[in-house]
Amino acid sequence: MDRETRALADSHFRGLGVDVPGVGQAPGRVAFVSEPGAFSYADFVRGFLLPNLPCVFSSAFTQGWGSRRRWVTPAGRPDFDHLLRTYGDVVVPVANCGVQEYNSNPKEHMTLRDYITYWKEYIQAGYSSPRGCLYLKDWHLCRDFPVEDVFTLPVYFSSDWLNEFWDALDVDDYRFVYAGPAGSWSPFHADIFRSFSWSVNVCGRKKWLLFPPGQEEALRDRHGNLPYDVTSPALCDTHLHPRNQLAGPPLEITQEAGEMVFVPSGWHHQVHNLVIMRSCSGINFEEFYHFLKVIAEKRLLVLREAAAEDGAGLGFEQAAFDVGRITEVLASLVAHPDFQRVDTSAFSPQPKELLQQLREAVDAAAAP
Repeated sequence: MDRETRALADSHFRGLGVDVPGVGQAPGRVAFVSEPGAFSYADFVRGFLLPNLPCVFSSAFTQGWGSRRRWVTPAGRPDFDHLLRTYGDVVVPVANCGVQEYNSNPKEHMTLRDYITYWKEYIQAGYSSPRGCLYLKDWHLCRDFPVEDVFTLPVYFSSDWLNEFWDALDVDDYRFVYAGPAGSWSPFHADIFRSFSWSVNVCGRKKWLLFPPGQEEALRDRHGNLPYDVTSPALCDTHLHPRNQLAGPPLEITQEAGEMVFVPSGWHHQVHNLVIMRSCSGINFEEFYHFLKVIAEKRLLVLREAAAEDGAGLGFEQAAFDVGRITEVLASLVAHPDFQRVDTSAFSPQPKELLQQLREAVDAAAAP
């Protein structure tokens, strides 16, 4: 992030109403970014991250990924032989798309070998099975096989608080692989903490249905529940969904092989696999404070060492911007009455002490 982009971003979050040139707030279609060399980190921040708009990146952005070279046959289909040789005995989580469990699907675990056997039989039987439509979801392949050259992190998503937090703990992450036959799908949802996310099709095609923040309120039923499936005819029942007529149509994206979709903060979405292999991005007050602390300390270190000059990527300006946002979140957390009832005696540093460090860093970063 360069200095000019940081100033624009700071102004945006201070509510000064800065306009981002050439970008509307209610798009009728999704922007398509073609060339990596012609699209900078600052372009992404200004055009999509700040105005909170989705976009699709072309397959040129992922052409060098190991997964695209090794997981796909020359015909563009999943290379089952390679996957079996490499990961056949790995146990993976599998969801049953035909069974609703609250607003999700029940999961079981099986080896990848058994899942691929099911997948082949499902296709041979005309995309049907007495076992239902099974979908490999939330496989932590990159966590469990860190030496694998699966993907290269795009610079646009370098500031990734959730994965930085889990990487620091070395116990979890939000980098997932999804794989499944045509007909598998993910129910209507928004991402954790209303974070943004991004998703790449290694091969196959996928349909996204996206709703801008706030639009989901019109889709709630008379009990206040969000729909499980926004394509269900039940949404036309005005007794059950009295406000559905106020909801606009979803923004629809068909994602092709190699393309990368950016899903902004708070955008609810539902995803249907036309054929897919995708590589992906509950907590109490104590855990949330620790999450903020981990990211804060990493960004404060960058500021103290002035480790990078202005330019593309994270660098000093991005660290300063992140510290400003963390300061606002931590100040809100410290003032929350429920957090004030938490025993913080063992916290190091104490929340107010960390907040003071952050405020001093913000002042220093803003000084000429």
